[in-house]
Amino acid sequence: MAHPPPSAPTCTCFRLRKLSRLMSQRYDRRLAEAGLNINQYSLLRRAEGEPRGIGELAKKMGMDRTTLTRDLKPLIASGWIAVATGQDARRRVVTVTAAGKRAAEKARPLWLQAQQEIENAIGDAATQRLHAQLDAALLRLQAENGR
Repeated sequence: MAHPPPSAPTCTCFRLRKLSRLMSQRYDRRLAEAGLNINQYSLLRRAEGEPRGIGELAKKMGMDRTTLTRDLKPLIASGWIAVATGQDARRRVVTVTAAGKRAAEKARPLWLQAQQEIENAIGDAATQRLHAQLDAALLRLQAENGR
């Protein structure tokens, strides 16, 4: 006998995706002024510093390589990210350009505003608890997945 699909209120994934969409919408509204969305801003910030291989950056972002490659395309087209061949010809290396660094710096105060809006909406203590719960869940699930 087939089991009915989990209802929305009891499905953890549904709840997380719904929360993620609401959060992303808040960040996206703020970051639009800088010409970025939250995913692009996050990619720029995580790619800063030493050049990183596609695989390394994908792991840091919690994405697969093909999704990362697709998400990098608008940043490359805007001149904010450069992808070049590494020392090993099979390795592609991601670098944030000077224009990308300027875009990220322009967006940072907007990101901070969105962050503050969310903290104001749910409260400082609740935000800290949420972060702690998410961090613990990430560690457990990543350990199970061998990451």
